[in-house]
Amino acid sequence: MHELALATAVVDEVAPLAGPDPVRAVTLRIGELAAVVPEALDLAFTVAAEGTALAGATLLIETVEGRARCDGCGRESLTGMPPVLWCDACALPLVLLSGRELEIVRLVTDPPGPAPAPGTDPDTEHSISGR
Repeated sequence: MHELALATAVVDEVAPLAGPDPVRAVTLRIGELAAVVPEALDLAFTVAAEGTALAGATLLIETVEGRARCDGCGRESLTGMPPVLWCDACALPLVLLSGRELEIVRLVTDPPGPAPAPGTDPDTEHSISGR
């Protein structure tokens, strides 16, 4: 189950970014062709986060569809699952455009301090790109 290794890597990457603040949620962008089982990753994340600032955090997953383009005719299409990586029109191999992503994109923390005023949101959201 490589999802445990992925979850551990996410925890290792996010924990320093959160600093002393407890983490409420982490959002990942995962391509449908990345060979990750979201349910297994969610379970592995719960295990990997135990004893860290991410304990109890929610793991949110944004799925990216696989898309490809034919360099012969320029046609773009969804790859589907299992992926079709050749052009229906020209029978040429397709160039993969998306679907293999595995990125940490957002982190929501609870900053310490006095209780927030009623009707306000105490969370701090951090956008993360390129991780």
